[in-house]
Amino acid sequence: MKLETIDWSIIFLFFLVFIVIGLITSKKSGKNSKEFFLSGRNMPWWLLGISMVATTFSADTPNLVTNLVREKGVSGNWSWWAFLLTGMFTVYLYSKLWRRSKVLTDLEFYEIRYSGREAVFLRGFRAIYLGVFFNVMIMASVCLAGIKIGGILLGLTPFECIFYSSVVTVLYSTLGGLRSVIYTDLIQFFVAMVGSIWATYYIINLDEIGGLGQMLSHPNVIDKLSFFPSTNDMDQFIVVLIIPLAVQWWAVWYPGAEPGGGGYIAQRMLSAKDEKNAIYSTLLFNTIHYIIRPWPWILIALSSLILFPSLGSISAAFPGVDQSIIGNDIAYPAMLSLLPTGLLGLVLASLIAAFMSTISSHLNWGASYISIDFYKRFIKKDATEKEVVSVGKLSTILLMVLSGFVSLQLSDSLGAFNILLQIGAGTGSIFLLRWFWWRVNAYSEITGMIVSFLIAIYFEWFHDSFSGIPLKQHMELLIGVGITTFSWVLVTLMTKPTEKNKLLEFYNLIRPYGFGWSEFIKRHNMIIKPNRGESAMRDLLLVFLGVVMVYFSLFGIGYILYNQIVLGVFMIGLSVVSFISTNYIMSFGKKS
Repeated sequence: MKLETIDWSIIFLFFLVFIVIGLITSKKSGKNSKEFFLSGRNMPWWLLGISMVATTFSADTPNLVTNLVREKGVSGNWSWWAFLLTGMFTVYLYSKLWRRSKVLTDLEFYEIRYSGREAVFLRGFRAIYLGVFFNVMIMASVCLAGIKIGGILLGLTPFECIFYSSVVTVLYSTLGGLRSVIYTDLIQFFVAMVGSIWATYYIINLDEIGGLGQMLSHPNVIDKLSFFPSTNDMDQFIVVLIIPLAVQWWAVWYPGAEPGGGGYIAQRMLSAKDEKNAIYSTLLFNTIHYIIRPWPWILIALSSLILFPSLGSISAAFPGVDQSIIGNDIAYPAMLSLLPTGLLGLVLASLIAAFMSTISSHLNWGASYISIDFYKRFIKKDATEKEVVSVGKLSTILLMVLSGFVSLQLSDSLGAFNILLQIGAGTGSIFLLRWFWWRVNAYSEITGMIVSFLIAIYFEWFHDSFSGIPLKQHMELLIGVGITTFSWVLVTLMTKPTEKNKLLEFYNLIRPYGFGWSEFIKRHNMIIKPNRGESAMRDLLLVFLGVVMVYFSLFGIGYILYNQIVLGVFMIGLSVVSFISTNYIMSFGKKS
């Protein structure tokens, strides 16, 4: 396979546009930290929603989906489909609370919610823990995908892939800050969607595949199509479906799907014009993220089972690729190698778009932690806005260098995904409850963070040699969730609550639902501000309808693709009814 002049021209033009955007936005974004990290807190919902989608549409996501489909079938996607539940909670419960907080970063939350030195420590430690360690691991996983794509499609070495793909991303990220990231995300999203859909159409209609109908009836594919794992294999049923839906979505912290929102999702909610824009931005994100985006990747993954039924067939087809990175996830770029001139350039540009969008968001997010939550808070409290922005730019460069180095040590995107899930196991419940239960304190979060990390380290490097009894991934996750949750709840009840005045200030600022605060209010005989007429039951109903809307649309599209038209249309119809009901309830709530 060889790229022609038109392919390289498309890629070069793509790079040039992003550099120009960075230059245009640099003057305004460099004014102060609010402009650089929150784009002036004046962004509309549709632009923020698309930016969230583009950020989570990373170069490793198609590879991850391909890995899941090839190993477990379409139902394997429940490992991330389940996160829709926390996504809808973020839409209808937490987005307005985040916007109300008026913080610059989600880590600043710690010092408006908790008191004492423990709150200060938590903010500073997590600035490094999340902004550097966790963030670098995520970006390294994305870089690994870039390495595999570049190795298959361009014949580049791992170092060359990292170097070439990083330079432009770092350049426009340091020039334009979040404003540049969001504007480029808009372009990246449309290029990535057009590229993935067009590539899917071309690949499915290859002579070797024979069209959608023939592909779906192929012996290698037919047993991979179900949306739900078979109950005949209860172990698989529990692992693939029950655990993600019953435990994973609320118990695990994972970037882009944080229970209660957080990270770069919180960053965009904080950038919204107002609460309404924060709500609609996250709703748009969850809609596109789960309904529209997965199907091109799933169809290509299924097609790959026909042309590359085994890892050996991939190795044989690409003998020049480093054998250490050969896995089921590499089947995606392997399929893209079949694309013709012109379309190949567009698809490569779309994958570069996916890479750059994710990396640029993580760079800006991580840099905000380092410069605002660590440097200005602990190193130089009187730092000027110009200094803070400069530290943010320097942090951007260093984070990219670290991520590139770590990516060269990884071999599998699914493995990295599982490690991150384990590290966050059991902490998700803290992020859900800290808004609504007054007893949660800084020690709760410190305990959850430390215990979950130690358990992850134990299972990754010590358990097998110490016990001699290897555990499956889902058992490690359940054990981690159980121990971590028990630990942080116990510590919460054994330690002093957050200082009274701090809790009162927080409650009057955020105005969360009162049921988790009733004991505190009663205990101190306090007069509180009204709750703006908000209803927990109303918002929980909206969450339910939102989940129904998205899942029914997702599966409805799938059934139509499977040529089960009546069932597909029926499910999409129910999705539409849920959407209309949601809008009615929201408008009724405004009137009341």
